[in-house]
Amino acid sequence: MNRAVVGIGGNVGDVAQAFRDALGELDRAHGVQIVAASSLYRTEPVGGVEQDDFLNAAALVATTLAPQQLLRLLLDTESGHARTREVHWGPRTLDLDLLWYEGVALAAPGLILPHPRLHERRFALQPLVEVAPFATDADGRPYGEILAMLPVAGVIVVGDARLVYDPT
Repeated sequence: MNRAVVGIGGNVGDVAQAFRDALGELDRAHGVQIVAASSLYRTEPVGGVEQDDFLNAAALVATTLAPQQLLRLLLDTESGHARTREVHWGPRTLDLDLLWYEGVALAAPGLILPHPRLHERRFALQPLVEVAPFATDADGRPYGEILAMLPVAGVIVVGDARLVYDPT
């Protein structure tokens, strides 16, 4: 099994419920097991589009899927939750990003690993470090060290991991 981290976000509808539903679907998918979920974070939008704050989280998964296969599963799961891509960095019901896949540095059409802006986005990096404190960037630098250098403003814990995913 390989380890990977999926970033989760959204700001339209019952976002926390969408997180729980999507992670349940992923946990039931062939070749994927949810190992841990992060706390639930409220974050300010990035990208200049006027919109509501986001909820964000991350999930550590164990998988037998190759990175491209896992990404396809994530995109299919988003589609099942009415995800549309009309406005770049705009409002969304559910956003599932493959942030990190252990031991893989990849630049392929449609997939760059680790996620290309991970090192500058606290809203993605903080939940990643929470579920995968051992994770490092492509140069072997611990993400926890990178996180410590990012501004704290705009990312607030609003609940524990049970709000993100509770398999019971």
